[in-house]
Amino acid sequence: MTTKILVVDDDPDLLLLLRVTLGAEDYQSLLARNGEDAVREIQTEDPDLVLLDIMMPIMDGWQVLRWMTEKGLDTPVIVVSAKASESDVAKALELGATDYVTKPFDPDELLQSILAVLDRSPEDRNRRRVERLAALSAGTA
Repeated sequence: MTTKILVVDDDPDLLLLLRVTLGAEDYQSLLARNGEDAVREIQTEDPDLVLLDIMMPIMDGWQVLRWMTEKGLDTPVIVVSAKASESDVAKALELGATDYVTKPFDPDELLQSILAVLDRSPEDRNRRRVERLAALSAGTA
């Protein structure tokens, strides 16, 4: 079974880069240009992982994370954003994101993050998310 990864970003160049990068690793990539399209893809395709930008038109990444939480979805989400402040990372983790990668990123490092997230159980993902959030709150992250 092929792992489906939903890539959500309004930058067409980044969507292409990630589609090629993920395809080279035998992942099936699904693409969405905004949060509204992402919600539709999540509902119809049930991806194994979501790579989610924050700053997008129509519906931003924060709204997508809130929607996923409200629906009780445990699909892992790696936020991939140019927003690099600790408060943004903390907000993403509080809203249920599993990991946070800052743009610009090294595609190999993003693949490492994807592998690590997919290898963990939902319980382990949640435990690590809570630990990272605690470290951010303590100023040790």
